Amino acid sequence: MTQAPIALSAGEPAGIGLEIAEKAWHALRQDLTFFLVGDPRHLPGHAPHQVIGDPSEAQSVMPQALPVLPLAFEGDATPGRPDPDNAAGVIDAIACCVTLALESQASAICTAPIHKKALKDGANFAFPGHTEFLAHLAGVKRVVMMLASDRLRVVPTTIHIPLRDVPASLTEELLETTLRITAKGLKDQFGLTNPRIAVAGLNPHAGEGGAMGQEELEMIVPLLKRLSAEGMNLSGPYPADTMFHDAARARYDVAVCMYHDQALIPIKTLDFDNGVNVTLGLPFIRTSPDHGTAFDIAGTGTANPSSLIEALRIADRMARTRSGT
Repeated sequence: MTQAPIALSAGEPAGIGLEIAEKAWHALRQDLTFFLVGDPRHLPGHAPHQVIGDPSEAQSVMPQALPVLPLAFEGDATPGRPDPDNAAGVIDAIACCVTLALESQASAICTAPIHKKALKDGANFAFPGHTEFLAHLAGVKRVVMMLASDRLRVVPTTIHIPLRDVPASLTEELLETTLRITAKGLKDQFGLTNPRIAVAGLNPHAGEGGAMGQEELEMIVPLLKRLSAEGMNLSGPYPADTMFHDAARARYDVAVCMYHDQALIPIKTLDFDNGVNVTLGLPFIRTSPDHGTAFDIAGTGTANPSSLIEALRIADRMARTRSGT
């Protein structure tokens, strides 16, 4: 059975998303099949494209042109200058990809970068970002953000909140849910039968026996013992400053961290161009390049497509693992 293609949402037309979509087509057209959901008028035109009427047409089109499932946007695309008139189209493209994935017309979705202020200004977008909107569309209460590359996988337990709010937000229930979703995602979508999960401490030196904080002793250690007794392959909590050198990374499949920068600094240091955002806990596969709209270079032709290329490759591998093909 032929695998359904990957649906790629257009993202913010004034950013670099469409440019790197064309570059990704050049790089991947012989390797996998994806199609763009967006307005063909907005494409930069550095690659041939062909409008399709159904996702099933994408495979035959892919070797010759970028397949585009058309969705009309109200505004034009001016590099570096987001148009609020396009906000509804950006949102609709994401929703369309989700519908196609839920209907098995797409094997996965990949999302090009959006600009949240433009969506709020133009369409009263009520979500902090892509991830929360996707969870809403899927009817899922909680999902997990994982950043992945060939060199490292990381999961931040708390994400886009001020550092001063992390200790209060880092509840036992949140950490337990994060660990369970992470373990299940690595089994179901990455094919790891017994994923090794290393857990960082919250405080310097993982609290140093209580001298630098009590969260490890009072919450993290008891939780890891309880979940390990159920059969989860957990270790830690470890001092975050010793978790990411070569020998340490060889001992685990994913590092679950306590806050945003604790997780993202190491992966962006090790593999800045190839990091991919993977959302675990959705009823479909979702990946995204780990960068924004880059308005400052939009339209210059200099945008690096590496992260999008990796996001599409990982989505394809995850879909094949999930389907057993």
